[in-house]
Amino acid sequence: MSQAPTAPAAVTKNEILKTQIPTLAGNIAATLHDPNADRFSEDDEQFIKFHGIYQQDDRDLRKTGKKYMVMIRGRIPGGVMTSAQWITFDDLATQYGNNTLRLTTRQSIQFHGVLKSGLGPLVKRINESMLSTLAACGDVNRNVTASPTPSTSIAREEVYKDSVKVALALAPVTKAYHSIWVDGVQLNLDDPENKNFVDPLYGQTYLPRKFKTSFVVPPVNDMDIYTNDLGFIAVIENNELIGYNLAVGGGLGRSHGNEQTYPRLADVVGFFRREHLIEVSKAVLTIHRDFGDRTNRRHARLKYVVEERGTEWITAEINRRTGGVLSGVRRFEFTTTGDLYGWHRAVDGKLFLTLFVETGRIKDVPGHTMKTALRQVAEKFGHIEFRISANQNIILANVPESDRAGITALLAQHGVRVDNQASILHAASMACPSLPTCGLGLAESERWLPGMIDRIEKLGGEIGLGGEEIIIRSTGCPNGCARPYMAEIAFVGKGPGRYQLWLGGNASGTRLNRVYKEVVKDPEIEAELRPLLTRWKNDRLPGERFGDFAARVIWPEIAAAQAAAAEAAAAAKAAAAAVPAATA
Repeated sequence: MSQAPTAPAAVTKNEILKTQIPTLAGNIAATLHDPNADRFSEDDEQFIKFHGIYQQDDRDLRKTGKKYMVMIRGRIPGGVMTSAQWITFDDLATQYGNNTLRLTTRQSIQFHGVLKSGLGPLVKRINESMLSTLAACGDVNRNVTASPTPSTSIAREEVYKDSVKVALALAPVTKAYHSIWVDGVQLNLDDPENKNFVDPLYGQTYLPRKFKTSFVVPPVNDMDIYTNDLGFIAVIENNELIGYNLAVGGGLGRSHGNEQTYPRLADVVGFFRREHLIEVSKAVLTIHRDFGDRTNRRHARLKYVVEERGTEWITAEINRRTGGVLSGVRRFEFTTTGDLYGWHRAVDGKLFLTLFVETGRIKDVPGHTMKTALRQVAEKFGHIEFRISANQNIILANVPESDRAGITALLAQHGVRVDNQASILHAASMACPSLPTCGLGLAESERWLPGMIDRIEKLGGEIGLGGEEIIIRSTGCPNGCARPYMAEIAFVGKGPGRYQLWLGGNASGTRLNRVYKEVVKDPEIEAELRPLLTRWKNDRLPGERFGDFAARVIWPEIAAAQAAAAEAAAAAKAAAAAVPAATA
């Protein structure tokens, strides 16, 4: 008797929504113009993500009644802005947001605390500044990142130009965005042209999940290139950008208690010439479009396609779609993921200044009015660029020598130093926003990490480790927005005041860390770290960083203990099974 064929798994609700309204218009404009609506519908919450917007509420105020608001994220390719654009964003944060600018780990700026009444004017002004929010979120290619630091090679600027080309080539083309945010008109969803719209690149249902693209210039891995779905590693010969090594299948998001979800580093699958950049970009993106899991959003990222089908398959599929442009990987090496703080000189003779921004939040506080300082720099020195780093810092670029003293003095008036800006641990740290605005946050992160760093610095001083750099990152949930799984020490939120402790990433951003302890309560963190840091001090190799020590010493010990426990459990199970047989 033959079995009935198995019915295909049902697609997720998000896939149904995209099929029903492929323009991504939803009822967004109608809700914007409805004075009685305090929030977007559950369906439109999914559509507004494609427009760079997340609906949130202030979780600190939930006991007094929900206060709905939105977070808006700009799409800023390569993180490069003119002074005029910076002034616009500063104005918008003051007028419609919470008077802060939040730098993201993808070289963008987020506005927090925006009410629905301010959303339309804010997004329109961003578009008028020649930037956008389209595709800053959603099941599409997100903001394309690229190494922002001016350097000793003119080819670095060519890499930035390529990042802009890819950002444009991979952008969705629905006219709903312009209709809603520029014209202020609800798109007619009954119009056959809109009802049957198919994006020429993404198709009718776009991607199964988000897609991240990045460019990096070795030996600096300031983009954490292996954490991206699509990564371009520049190959420069005789000061000329000749092409890229291609990395595919990275991603950090996971879920607590679900071993089917995991962080993964991208595989480097080949080299291609620069002239093939756009076709390679589209090939990798459409592989995700065609093979990604649309039945389970937790399993929908490209990294699972690459992991399960293998690197040989993905390489062959890219070559099939591009006519075979990939060749053998060119040699490269990464040495650091960090930024160059302070003043430095670029290859064209101009200067750039990298300023440390604690957890990426640009704001004014007594004695350190950074937001006002940067606004005044943009107004007075309007010819310079503002560049956002993937480490949540800000770079003032293309600065003539004649402006150096003036910028330094202006910043000093506001308590912003250009030298010795932060301690070595603070300067190497990152955190996601988490509470109170992120709906996914399980524990504090941005508001918590600076104080935690202070505590670790005090502990290091007691042990005799003062001045040693350790890359420390925190997130309020396991989704990985601050790239915690690449850190030497990471805290990943599991609940209020409770964190997973991860150890063993490295300074070059080429190795994932691992879980050391499932749950550590906030007051117990120093007690947990003290013996680890003490062993590092006493037993490390010359110059060995903490993450490398953890990988060399702590990981094997954990693996041996787990193997012994498994062996003991198996022996106990066998002994228990033998008892009834012996009795019989």
